[in-house]
Amino acid sequence: MESSFTNSQRAEVLVQAMPNIQRYTGSIVVVKYGGNAMINEELKQQVMEDIVLLHLIGVRVVLVHGGGPEITETMRRMGKESVFVDGLRVTDRETVDIVQMVLAGKINKTLVNLLAVKGARAVGISGMDGRLILAEPRDPRLGYVGTVTKVNVQPVLDLLEKGYIPVVSTLGCDMQGNIYNINGDTAAAALAGSLGAKRLILMTDIDGILRNREDPSSLIPLMTVAEAKQLQADGIISGGMIPKVECCVSAIEQGVRKVIILDGRVPHAILMELLTDQGAGTMIQA
Repeated sequence: MESSFTNSQRAEVLVQAMPNIQRYTGSIVVVKYGGNAMINEELKQQVMEDIVLLHLIGVRVVLVHGGGPEITETMRRMGKESVFVDGLRVTDRETVDIVQMVLAGKINKTLVNLLAVKGARAVGISGMDGRLILAEPRDPRLGYVGTVTKVNVQPVLDLLEKGYIPVVSTLGCDMQGNIYNINGDTAAAALAGSLGAKRLILMTDIDGILRNREDPSSLIPLMTVAEAKQLQADGIISGGMIPKVECCVSAIEQGVRKVIILDGRVPHAILMELLTDQGAGTMIQA
């Protein structure tokens, strides 16, 4: 399809984006990638394009990914049923092997390859590499589901320094060699906090935080940590949004300036959020 933009209009778009480009050049931005944007092939291509463009203009992007649906499908094909407690996958020793295979193997290397095709240098690592994410058991009922105890950011900083995009799968480990399945939002928040990231972007399958879950027009575009806690106390933030918002608050308390819960179903949502004044979700700040 032929574009309706004239060359003059294209130039004007770039000029208008310039202040935002200057704001983020040289800064670390952590993107937690998952949800529909990971499953839908067209959206996946657009997310990779957004990340490569940010990389090319000097933003130090760290891509953190999950892969819950693909883990569930792989387990099903292997004849193993997925069991969840409070929204978290019960992970026995056999399941953690499957999680490692899918996350650190197939998904991680597929994303690295896609970024390379789009013109960027990327390296895939897991939370086990360089003891990046140290963890301990979160709940005996969940088996090898971990909670983050420490983040050793040097492997990520080394990759950024050399001009690579780090692509991080959310596995953790302990000093005894056990491997843990880590919630993607939790891992991204801990990593962003430890890196002192300027922004943490959590991609979701909803518009953002809504005052009325049935009304997309009730989107709350901006809120403070205090307001987020009050909305949770009032029951407006509820269900699966509670742990996501708690991760946002945790990241801000660790030093991340702003966290965005972003609708990953919107094409080029990352660029809209960072390089325009429109935004594409809910921003939480101190």
